[in-house]
Amino acid sequence: MEIAIIAHDGKKAEMVQFLNEQRDILHKNEITLISTGTTGTKVEKAGFQVTKYLSGPNGGDAQIAARVAERKCQMVIFFRDPLEKHPHEPDIFMLMRLCDVHDVPLATNPATASLLFQGMLNKFNQDSE
Repeated sequence: MEIAIIAHDGKKAEMVQFLNEQRDILHKNEITLISTGTTGTKVEKAGFQVTKYLSGPNGGDAQIAARVAERKCQMVIFFRDPLEKHPHEPDIFMLMRLCDVHDVPLATNPATASLLFQGMLNKFNQDSE
């Protein structure tokens, strides 16, 4: 399973904290992490293996959107900062729209991401029975 992780600058620490809380799920299951560049660098420093694409403003959101459209990415965790203006907003909306078009789960905050991970864990447990 491929999961994209993206976080705006004000949410990168929150993303690392979230992934640390989900470390067991990530390591026990066949999960591949992909990320935009700067988020990926922060996540790597926390000890996770991640495939990095361009930074969001340089096209990373669009690269991940393409993976969603190609059905290579099965989940997107995008911790957005709703209080800041982002110059690459059209790419962000395109990614979110493609998640809806292709029925790919999308979490934009830790509470929703936790629910998605819990659901994923339940599915993994059912599949192993």
